[in-house]
Amino acid sequence: MLTFYFLVWPVISFAILAILIVALRRDIRAARKSGDAML
Repeated sequence: MLTFYFLVWPVISFAILAILIVALRRDIRAARKSGDAML
């Protein structure tokens, strides 16, 4: 069970990171289109 946990958590953390990056890129793209600044 412990080895399963060690194999799975990098996959979960990578998936969360990928979701955040995709959302951030989408926000930046939308901000560029509308002419707003991100920060």
